[in-house]
Amino acid sequence: MFERSIIHILLHILVPALVARQFYRTKWLTAFAIMMSTMLIDLDHLFANPIYDPNRCSIGFHALHTDIAIIVYVAMFFIPKLRLLSIGLLIHILLDGIDCLWMRYL
Repeated sequence: MFERSIIHILLHILVPALVARQFYRTKWLTAFAIMMSTMLIDLDHLFANPIYDPNRCSIGFHALHTDIAIIVYVAMFFIPKLRLLSIGLLIHILLDGIDCLWMRYL
């Protein structure tokens, strides 16, 4: 369980870094910083009890991890000025979803 948490956190850093380097080569650091700022959606964990539960699936549980929020993140992708935020949010949701599957099936 502990190693799953460490891998999960590392992926939340590595995947945005790889996306930034691959698709935003000339301004990758800015793109990476913007995508990393989207990790603030985890502030919704502060409203849960306990705040952190390594065996809780975030998707559908926390307010900023719900279907409605995800639809907003997808819609943001089609607004050029919000695209990097959208990509960061969708990466975050995707990685959280993978973590949910990992919890359930492994």
